[in-house]
Amino acid sequence: MSAILGIDLGERRIGVAIAEVSGGEVPGTGARPLSTIRRGRDVGADVAALRALIDTHGIAELVVGLPIDTSGAEGQQAARTRGWADALGAILAERVSISFQDERLTSHVAETRLGPMPRGRSGGPPSRQQRDAYRARVDREAAAIILQDFLDSRRALSTTSNRPTMEPRP
Repeated sequence: MSAILGIDLGERRIGVAIAEVSGGEVPGTGARPLSTIRRGRDVGADVAALRALIDTHGIAELVVGLPIDTSGAEGQQAARTRGWADALGAILAERVSISFQDERLTSHVAETRLGPMPRGRSGGPPSRQQRDAYRARVDREAAAIILQDFLDSRRALSTTSNRPTMEPRP
């Protein structure tokens, strides 16, 4: 059994989710949040952190969330994400394949799922630690949404390609 990692790439953190895959293309389990990694100074530092997860969980594929603009165009952030994934792929090419998944609104959906940020002591504003912990949870949840969307689209494609075709009767 192998697994797929979902990646929500941010400027400060990388949200990571996982789904086990059995029998090739069919997901064995749904996507679930795994961890949040603090971004390194360069891609090499990010690769080192991801490589530990790849080795530990037997990862065969990475799905990176691609920040597409609401218009459907790829902007500067999408270009930066593709550049990061290309650099990652150059280092890990023999170990994993890399795919992309549209990540529009995933952070918003993740925040909706998690609910509001907890209040601080005595109902005041949250502390910096509370804010950081909440943002890390949102990043992990967004990665799980990205990965689940990818798995759902893959399942839909395999279902339609395996569907028998109707032959017209003479």
